[in-house]
Formats: sequence, structure tokens, C-alpha cells
Amino acid sequence: MCQTCGCTVTAGNAHLVRAGEAPGTTIEVLTDLLTANDRVAQHNREHFDEHGVLAINLMSSPGAGKTTLLEATIRALRGRYRIAVIEGDLETDNDAARIRAQGVPAVQITTGTACHLDAHLVHRALHDLPLAGLDLLFIENVGNLVCPASFDLGQHRNVVLLCSTEGDDKPAKYPVMFRAADLVVLSKADLLGVLEDFDPERAAAALRALGRDTPIIRTAARRVPALDDWLAWLERELTAPRALAAARPLQPVQRAAASAAPTVTEA
Repeated sequence: MCQTCGCTVTAGNAHLVRAGEAPGTTIEVLTDLLTANDRVAQHNREHFDEHGVLAINLMSSPGAGKTTLLEATIRALRGRYRIAVIEGDLETDNDAARIRAQGVPAVQITTGTACHLDAHLVHRALHDLPLAGLDLLFIENVGNLVCPASFDLGQHRNVVLLCSTEGDDKPAKYPVMFRAADLVVLSKADLLGVLEDFDPERAAAALRALGRDTPIIRTAARRVPALDDWLAWLERELTAPRALAAARPLQPVQRAAASAAPTVTEA
């Protein structure tokens, strides 16, 4: 986590930084922030499980096609599943507006200087979503292949987009992010025929070298849509025995930290 860009402290956890102590400069403060984040993440996960909502954390570098993939996914699934989206960006509500145009709820979180979402920010955004009426929640994280991987949001699955316009060595260069992935989506795959410097096999080999057998699928959401593998993966996740988790009684958690978090600035 960077000590200069402000990503260690967000609007959701700023209250946890002790007065008089420079944020992000000591291991003790960072440990406190991450511990509190994990506690609120578990609280978020309990909310999702209680309502039977599958929560997916969608991560990638900027411009990899997260929002475009979500638009196409909503169009494909809207008649079968109830979907909502939490959008994370430093500024603007452009992506949330695109999602709302598809007819589903979207909450924009503007993080300011923070280059990732954290559990506190997501918790506050959940207050503006009808969890009881949802099946699937996408959390579109801030475009960044570094910090988002370090923060549990309460999601059930991490999906990382690897865009065909990026280098095929991204899994090797950003191992923390790709090790955290439950699924890697090779996006804009319809461009592979005109790109000479991206080899899907090299990307898959770099992913395997991380020591995880993470599945990798291809998608295209614009010129020649190709979503079958992605939709099939979502179907498997959505039809998993989530009802068992929802039926379990909630375990006591420290809700005070979550309820005391400051309000998220939403555009």
C-alpha cells in the first residue's frame, strides 16, 4: 500500500487513524486499518449470505472493459436474475450512469485519492441497495492491478480482467492480484486476431506459474459478443448451494465499527 497517494486511508476508515499520527507511516496503524477492514468485510459477507446474494469483486487495470462487460452481462441476465452494481472510481459517476441506463440499481463510490475500495466504503453503499431483492451484486473496483487485491470487501468471488490490449505478462508482473483471482477473464478477445504481441498461452502459463489452478476464459462484449463461458460461470456460481449459507444463523460480529463509519461521498 502506497504511503504517498493516500490509498491507505479512505473516507470509510479515516476515523480509525489515531489523532496526531501521520496516516500510513507505521506498521501498527496499517495493521489496525486492515484488521478493522477485515472485520467489516465479514459483516458485509453476513449481509450477503443472509439475503442469498452472490457478491463478485471485479478488478482490472483501467480500460480493461469492466463496465462494458457488466452492461452486456446485465442485458443477458436481466430477465432471470436481479442484479445491482457498486461502482468505484476516484471521480465522476460516469460508470454508474451507464449501469443505471441498463435498468438496474447502481451506487457510485468516489474515493478521491484512494486507488481501491475497502469494506467500510462498500458497507455504506449497501445501505442504498435493496439486498432483499437481489440475486447478484457486482462490485466494480477502482481500475488498478495493485491495491484492490489487498482489501477484502466481503465478496464471495474475485474476478480479474486481463485485457488483450495489455501485455500477456501481467500475471507475472502483478502476482498478488492474480493469485487472489477465482477467475481470470481475458477481455476484448475479439481483438486477438489483430494483436501480435499478446499470446493467450503465454498469459495462461504466467498464471499457472503463480501456483494456482485459476480458470481463464475469454470474453468479448462489443463488436462480436462472446459471453457464453462467462455467463456459464456465473450460472454455476449462482446455482451453488448458497441457501445453506443464508439459512445459517448470523454469528455475532462487532457491528459498532461498521455503524460508526462516516458516510460515503457519492456522486
